[in-house]
Parts: sequence; structure tokens; C-alpha cells
Amino acid sequence: MKLPILPTLLALFAFTLGARAELTEEQRRVPLEVDSPDPKLAKIVLIAGSAANSPGSHEYFAGNVLLRDWLKQTKGVWPVLVAEGWPKNESILDGAKAVVVYADTAEKLPFLEQSRWDHIKRLLDAGTGFVMLHQSADVPAERADEMKSWLGAVWHKETGCRGHWDMDFNEIPAHAITRGVTAFHVPFDGWLFNMDFAPGAVPLLAGVVPDKARTTADAKAHVGRPEVMAWAYERPNGGRSFAFTGCHIHRNWSLESQRRLVTNGVLWTAKIEVPEGGAPVALYPATLTANLDDKPKPAPKTATPAPAAPGGTAQ
Repeated sequence: MKLPILPTLLALFAFTLGARAELTEEQRRVPLEVDSPDPKLAKIVLIAGSAANSPGSHEYFAGNVLLRDWLKQTKGVWPVLVAEGWPKNESILDGAKAVVVYADTAEKLPFLEQSRWDHIKRLLDAGTGFVMLHQSADVPAERADEMKSWLGAVWHKETGCRGHWDMDFNEIPAHAITRGVTAFHVPFDGWLFNMDFAPGAVPLLAGVVPDKARTTADAKAHVGRPEVMAWAYERPNGGRSFAFTGCHIHRNWSLESQRRLVTNGVLWTAKIEVPEGGAPVALYPATLTANLDDKPKPAPKTATPAPAAPGGTAQ
């Protein structure tokens, strides 16, 4: 008896997604969706996407655990960690001062499903802070206008560019989010740029990108222009948003200015006063390699055999 092809493929796809999202034994020891014991504490919900990409990149779970630890270093903050793209108990989002999404985007964005999208919309309509990291502003075309109104910018595949290279951020503008952030070099990371910005979006980090990274006609028209990689946005309803398109490579969380920028950005969206010298972001080296996803390692490259000598064997 032949099984219907479509249901079989859907079942296989669902199984694959489940396997892909499985937490490691170490990650399962991390407390998830633990609500604040005190309503006076500012609850910040950190949503980590499922495992994706290769080892050392797109480490959404491990990156959010680190961010949770840095947020804890600011008095009065209660960070809540959510795994696998969306809370098992949606009520954990109630009363959040800010929501941070660090996950795959475009068609893989974990809150694209309509009920989830509507849930985020209700939060933002109520003034909840909103933060998107890494592939942040890349959403399906039919969601682009709304995301632009939420985040202050959106990435369009017809005009935007993406890729991997080193970045230098030499000029740091004055803003609450940049307190304690100094000029810094990012040694290779993944970036998105040439965004469609909403009026009122404030650039926070900009730098020169390689000419070869300008892959669209619109981007090629602006060779030499510093490109914005992080921005802040105060929405018309008073809510605040922040985005940073870096954070592809996990080891770059070792950069103090990067982790302070992101931590400050989260606090600012939650309307928590950022200290004059920036948020405390002490890093314990061992934590940088903790809670990494269990991703298959790339197969080792095999040497190409030498061509056989005429009338003989390969040399």
C-alpha cells in the first residue's frame, strides 16, 4: 500500500524540525520561562531560536544565556529565557518590559504564524520594548511594512545586502545605548545592510563595507558610504526598539563594546536608565563556550587524488 506523498513529506519535515530544535543535556539544565517573583522587577523576555547554521555561529541559545547573565548585573531586572523560538507558556510574555528575539529570520522567523505575530503586535501596541538581533530586519515581503513600523527599519532582498567580513566601528555617536561603548573592531561576522529606514530611526553603529559586498544596484550606487549596522527607534506610541545586525559569530561576544551595546540597547527599550558608563557586562571566559548547540561538524575535506601517470597509477 502506497502512502500519500504529501502527508508523508509533511510528517518527515515535522520530525526533522523537532530533531533540529532539540536542546542538549547542558541546555536542558538552564532554567526556562521562570517568571519574576516580584512585579517591581523589570521583566525582559529573551527568545532564542532553534539550533541553526554551523558550530560557532547562530548560537541563539548560548548567546541569550550570556545576555541574560549581563542583564542580571543591572539591579531591578528579571531576564526570562525562552528556547526553541516561542514560549511553551505564552503568559510568560505578560507584563514584559521588553522582548528580545535572537533567531533565524525571513521565512524562518519563529513568530510568523499569525497568532504569534498578533501576540507580538499586541505587546508592541502596548509599548513593550522590542529588540531584534543579527538577521533582525529580514522578514517576508508581506510583513515588511509592519516590521518597519515596529523596528524602525526593514531589509528588502531587492535592495539590501548581506555577507561576512571584518568591521571597524570608529565613530560612536552619543546616545544612551552607546554609553560606555568605545570604537571597536569586529574580526569577521555576518552583517545585513542597506536597510529601508523609517523616519526617526537613529543610527548607532556604522562602518565601511567591502565594495564586493554591494550586491544590489541600489547598494552599488553608494560605494564608500558608511553602512548602518545598529540603530534605535522610538515608535509613535512611545515604545522603543533596537536592532544590531551583527551577532553571527558567537566568539564575538568576547568584545566588551559589542556586549555593552546590546545590553544597553535592551535596557533602553525596556525604559530602564542606562548607567553613564554603560551597563555592567562582566564576562567569565568559561561561559563563552557553555550551552552551545549540538550541531553536526563539517565533514573533513579530502585530498583530491593526483591524476594517474600515463600507463601507471596515480602519483
